[in-house]
Amino acid sequence: MRARVTVTLKREVLDPQGEAIRRGFDALGLQGVREVRVGKVIEVELDDAVADAPRLLREAADKLLANPVMEDFAVEIIGAEGTTTK
Repeated sequence: MRARVTVTLKREVLDPQGEAIRRGFDALGLQGVREVRVGKVIEVELDDAVADAPRLLREAADKLLANPVMEDFAVEIIGAEGTTTK
């Protein structure tokens, strides 16, 4: 079973890396980009026998993968046909 944990800065936290990328869009002449937020994606491969994988991954994200003071996260379980469950 595959899963994806996406970690992003909370909306109220400044994102200097995102702002630098947004300015880069302007420098390339790509107008109309108002905001860019940068995050990280963690791909996890789990044994199919893992019980309650979403709960396990939310706990891991809260305690290990994300800083809950500054970051939000989303957990997706990626099904066999490429479908996702959040």
